This record gives sequence, C-alpha cells and structure tokens, in this order.
Amino acid sequence: MLKVENLSLKKGNFSLGKLSFEVKKNSYFVILGKTGSGKTMLLESIAGLKKDVFGNIYLNGKNITALPPEKRDFGFVYQDFMLFPNMNVQNNIKYSLRYKKIANEKELFLDLVEFLQIGHLLKRGILSLSGGEKQRVAIARAIFLRPKLLLLDEPLSAVDPTFRSSIMKLLKSVTTRYDTTIVHVTHNFKEASFLADQIAVMLDGKILQIGKANDVLNRPKSIEVARFLGFKNIFKGSFFDFEDERKDKYFSVDPNRILFSYKKKDKEFCYKCYIDSIIDITDHYKIFAKVKNRVIFSKISKNMFDKLKLKEGKSYLMYIDGKNVEEI
Repeated sequence: MLKVENLSLKKGNFSLGKLSFEVKKNSYFVILGKTGSGKTMLLESIAGLKKDVFGNIYLNGKNITALPPEKRDFGFVYQDFMLFPNMNVQNNIKYSLRYKKIANEKELFLDLVEFLQIGHLLKRGILSLSGGEKQRVAIARAIFLRPKLLLLDEPLSAVDPTFRSSIMKLLKSVTTRYDTTIVHVTHNFKEASFLADQIAVMLDGKILQIGKANDVLNRPKSIEVARFLGFKNIFKGSFFDFEDERKDKYFSVDPNRILFSYKKKDKEFCYKCYIDSIIDITDHYKIFAKVKNRVIFSKISKNMFDKLKLKEGKSYLMYIDGKNVEEI
C-alpha cells in the first residue's frame, strides 16, 4: 500500500537518514520513538508537507514523491487537533466538502457521529470542547475525507488519561470500519502495544527495528532499542560465562524470571548475590541485587517475598534459567 524508500531530509542540525519501510493496506502501523526522534518530520514528509525530500514514496505502486499534499488524498491529525475555531463541530467535520466530493457523504457523516459518539456536540463551538472531545472531532474530520491513508501525529498526547483508553478502542477499529490504513507516531509504549499491527522503532532520525508489535516490544535487536524500550538487566555474554563466540554479545533477563533461594537448585545460572535495596510496590516488590559488582533488577510477588523473607544487606542465591536469557 505505502512504500517509503531511502527517504532522507535535513533540517538544521537534524536529519532523517535513508528510511525505508512498507505499510500494508488496512493495517495499523506505529512509529515509536522519543520526542525529537524525527517522527513528525517523517509523517509530514509522507504527507508532502516537507520540501527537499530525497528518496521515494509510493502509494499502491505509484510514485507520489513529487505530488503536492492536496493530490495525495491523505488525512492528517496533529496532536493539537488543528480544528477551525470559527466553525462549529459539524462544519469542522464536513470541511472537506468545500473542495472534494465525498461518496455517500450523508451516510458517512451519520455513521461517524454515531461511531465517535459526538451527536450532542455538533452545534457546539470548538473552544468549548474538552481535549477528548476535540480529538474525536479531529478524527471524524480526517475520516470524513475518505483518505487513502490516515496519518496520526501523537493523537492521544493532549487527551485526558481517563478518555485515552476509549479513544484507543475507537482507533483500533477504524482501519476495518472505514477501509483505510493508519500510520500513527507516538512515544507511548501502551499505545503502540495496543494499537499496532507493526511497529517501527525510530531514534535520532533512524529506524532501528521494524516488525510485528509483539516481536519488537519483547525481542529488541539492538542495545539502543532495548534501552529505549526499558529493558533491564542487559549484560555481555561474559557475565553468563558463555563461550568465546558469545562473550561479546549482549543478553537481557526479564526481571520477572529471576529466582532467589537459600538452597542450591538445578538451574543453568546460579550466583551468590547481595540484596542492595528492596522497594515495596502495590502488588509486588522491586529487588536490586549485586552480582559480580553488577546490579540486577528483579520483581517478586508479595506471596513469594513473604515466603523467602528477603532482607536488605543479606546474601542469597540467585537463579536464572537459561531459557530466560534473551540475546539482543
């Protein structure tokens, strides 16, 4: 459906570096990265809003790199909504009728109003709306255009957390309900995990990993991606006493898969550890233990903690099953 090939763009001291990826029709594609990673610049380049773009952008096999924004037929929702304050909600949604004929526009409008639950807002002014209401109106306006591609720039960042889940559920069903494809940029892991069919991790103007959402979030392919995703316990293979060919590779251990005991057990990796600190969380404990002068982070349920009676300043045996040691 959408194919980006070696796209690059320089703006001041920042640049996008030869980005390539494909988005399948009717899929939900999320670009995940820190603020300042170039996500919005990439989205605006796809939309045709940036000049001096190098590389190629294809839509359904057609090269659209040189097409102006109005010829691409894309919908765009910015994080600050960009609604027209001098128009009421209904006129904002129907704005595209001024320059484009919309197929079955009456039926589409009524369906959007019902789907997004905004019937009671139609005659209201934009300035009187809450963040969540503005977001639903902005989404309705973008979909009413019947876009070939819907581009969402941090669409939930200005929405009250109490409404975020409900809007995410709505967005999740947009691709099939309205026969469109979505490219959504965000820095929020929860959004990416819930919404994405595929995720591209973008840092410092480069895409470091692309794949199915579950694979990317749970199996990072580089140290940079692992650290960005918040992976803990990242060590070189030498820590685990791996053979020479694996000593310089990096591995991670899930904090939930680390065991403690007083007695020797039949596990692949066993270390004597020193409990440095214990933090009481609502439903578990966070344990920071020192092994070989390295701090290892683990999470232990309340029940298990009570059985082990772990204490700060005491030494224990720590166990890590080899199947829980993931190569990065």
